[in-house]
Amino acid sequence: MAKALVIRETGGPEVMRWEDAEIGNPGSGQVRLRHTAIGANFVDIYYRSGLYPQTLPFITGMEGAGRVEAVGKGVTNVEIGDRVCYSGVVGAYCEKRLVPAASLIKVPKGISEIQAAGMLHRGITAQTLLRQVYKVKKGDTILFHAAAGGVGLIACQWARALGAVVIGTVGTDEKALLTKRHGCAHPVVYTRTNFVEAVKTITGGRGVPVVYDSVGKDTYPASLDCLQPRGLFVVFGAASGPIPPVDSMLLMRKGSLVMTRMSVYHYLDTPAALARAARDLFRVVLGGKVKIEVNQTYALKDAARCHRDMAERKTTGSSVLIP
Repeated sequence: MAKALVIRETGGPEVMRWEDAEIGNPGSGQVRLRHTAIGANFVDIYYRSGLYPQTLPFITGMEGAGRVEAVGKGVTNVEIGDRVCYSGVVGAYCEKRLVPAASLIKVPKGISEIQAAGMLHRGITAQTLLRQVYKVKKGDTILFHAAAGGVGLIACQWARALGAVVIGTVGTDEKALLTKRHGCAHPVVYTRTNFVEAVKTITGGRGVPVVYDSVGKDTYPASLDCLQPRGLFVVFGAASGPIPPVDSMLLMRKGSLVMTRMSVYHYLDTPAALARAARDLFRVVLGGKVKIEVNQTYALKDAARCHRDMAERKTTGSSVLIP
């Protein structure tokens, strides 16, 4: 009998209850996976709180790594004993689980399972933001909010490797130093510096072609004032709460701006697309262009403490739960 954190009613961190979970054998196209590490992401809080509705009861978490224990009929892409990771399959906060084999990515040599659990979702999110939603190119200056977060630290390094200059907002001087070490040329401590004025100063009044925002309510609509005419406002999270309904005339008045509320899984909507993004991520990590920072680890049963730390912005880089 395996253990899992089961949610029977949505709410605060305390609704995750440590319970026995019957796993069973994999069906056709499925794999039984024994987790060795589970990635904790802010989106897990959205599921737990009910912001992203799920049918009750359920298990939050959508990223993990581990070893294949059993394979079902028709599975040919992985074998028993393989080191694998996945992202985008809700139900990760457990010791063992059944997952679709098509969602699994083999973990390459040179990358640990803890790294894999702490990098796949954040890394493919960074890949989608920088290489698909807006293709960052050499000479670009971009604005990335929450630059000291898990996605932010990867994106700062990756954007620098692409030849871009990164302006990143952070909440403390310590986080400013952290982001600077990870490729952010201009950290802006938003608690004492107006980030719009900082962007205008750094860019000589031009603004930036793209703003990446996972903060939400607290950075809107000021983020629009950082953009060049016809610039792109990319929203991919809501750590401070969702952005209110957007007035399309406001986008026109501020320079015919474009706004998207993206989900990485609308871009990586096939196994082939997911595999391409993962290969791109593994390539920059193994090539030394991007270093993965797993700065917090927690026992799986202590996931409530992890959620509180993430919500209070006490974490940097990636957080991983260990079964």
